[in-house]
Order: sequence, then structure tokens, then C-alpha cells
Amino acid sequence: METPDSVRGSLSLAALAGSPRRVRKERLISRVMFCAALVSVVVSALIIYALFSEAWIFMRDVDWSSTWGELGWFPRRGIYDMPTLLVASLWTTLIAMIVAAPLGMGAAIYLSEYARPTHRAILKPILEILAGIPSVVLGFFALLWLAPNVVAHIGGEGGRGSMLTAGIGVGILTVPLVASISEDAMAAVPKSLREASAGLGARNAVTTVRVVLPAAVSGLVASLIVAVSRALGETMVVFMAGGAADAAIRTYSPYDGSLTMPSAMASLASGTDQVVGEGLTFQSLFFVGLVLFLLTLGLNLVGDRFVNRVREQY
Repeated sequence: METPDSVRGSLSLAALAGSPRRVRKERLISRVMFCAALVSVVVSALIIYALFSEAWIFMRDVDWSSTWGELGWFPRRGIYDMPTLLVASLWTTLIAMIVAAPLGMGAAIYLSEYARPTHRAILKPILEILAGIPSVVLGFFALLWLAPNVVAHIGGEGGRGSMLTAGIGVGILTVPLVASISEDAMAAVPKSLREASAGLGARNAVTTVRVVLPAAVSGLVASLIVAVSRALGETMVVFMAGGAADAAIRTYSPYDGSLTMPSAMASLASGTDQVVGEGLTFQSLFFVGLVLFLLTLGLNLVGDRFVNRVREQY
């Protein structure tokens, strides 16, 4: 019979640590994971450094009167009117969210609360396939079909790109993102809350509106924030269907063509740092990228703060 002293002796630290081979394997895996995380941090830091270094040259040498108060964005002539890009970016994002928010939320509510398992098994993969369509394809679709068949019937000119055309195209591109994140948020709501609501005699629509949506509000807000950031940073659809080339006159009408911040950068970039134009034309791309980065960062910080305040723990 083992004595208490012998039992304590068998449960030594060396015995609890496991075999040396297993310990070495776990340490190796931990170091590999740390290196992977470190590489992502280093790459992000290098991107931010490259962005800020060139943007600082622009901010140091530019005539600031050329960045505000001019009539358009003409970087090759030394005119860097930021309101032109900001207005176009806001219009495109607003139109995209008007399209994406109701369609995405409606699809998410149907998939989470109303769809039968067989219908959900068919519809959700189709929605994910829509998310996988390249943005350049949606750009062609917006320019060649949406402009003459949709925008032309609501006040625009058929066959011509515009901020409205680009916004609708970006909205279609963003629908799967809103639907997927929102559906995941509603699916995470405990089933017991639905059963309790049904036990009180509430119909499915009442349960969805008064129980599921408030319980999933943090995830729903997060989906909208991600969608706004995606729409604000979309390049190819706006570049192809926005109705402008590498320059744009300032306009406040969504029926006119213009350039958003990402499309303005894409229209000047040509795979080289030798961008033809005034001395700061190349650096202006980084300044626009810096403004876009700060807008997106601020939007995400505000969104995270709101989500943390309204998040429910179950």
C-alpha cells in the first residue's frame, strides 16, 4: 500500500510536465505562431511607415490653398481639391448602404429566423458565391447594365457612369457582407430567448423584432460598420462605373461622374513611382491614402466603442 509520502513523490513537477519530446514540440509550435503574428505586425508597420513618409512630403511642400477651395481634382496640374474626393466618397458610400443595409439585413433575418433548413442550405451558398464575384466584373455590370437599365429610369443618363451607378454597384457588392455577419450575429442569440418569447404567445415576427434583433444589435452594428468601411475603400467598381478618369470637377449631384478617394489613387497609379504630372502628384496619392486610412480608423474606433457599450453577454 502506497504511503502519502510516496504519492507526493510520484507527482513531481517533472512528471506533470510531460515527455521532453512533447514539450519541445509545443514550444516549437508556440514560436512558429509567434513569428506568424510578428510578421503581420511588421508588415502592417511597414505599410503605415510607407504611407506616412510619402504623405509627410506632400503635407510639407504642398500649397494648402490647392487642397481646398478649388473646383476639382486635377493632380497632374497641381490642383488637389480634397472636397471633390470626399463628396464623391460620401455619396457613393451612402448610396451603397441604402442598397446594402435593407437587402443584407432582410436576407440575414430570413436565413436566421424564417428559412427552412433546405432553403437555407441552398440560399446561403448562393449568397456566398455573390461575395466571391470579382469587383471588376461588378464594375462592368454596373456600367453596362445598371447605368442604362436602372439609373437612366431614375433621372440619370443611360450608358454613362455616375456616382449613383457606382454606389448601386458597390451596394450590390456589399450585400453579402452585411447578410453574412448579421446572420451569424442573430444565429448566436440563444434559442432559449426565442422559446421564452414563443411561450408568452409572441408571433415569429414579434420575436424577431423585439427579442432577436435587440439581442444581436452589437453584431448588426458591426456588420454595418464593416460594410461602410468596405464601401468607402472600394476601388474597381467606382473606378469603372464612377464616370470619371484621372481628374474630376467638383459636383454635389449623384447623377454626375466623379472620383472617390480609392478610385483617384487607382487612376493615377501605373505600377511605377514615376507618375507624370506636377512634382507632388505621386505624393498626393499617399496623402489621399492617409486621409482614407484615418477615416476608416476613426469609423472602426467609434464602431468598436458603440458595440462594446451595447453588447449583451449570454
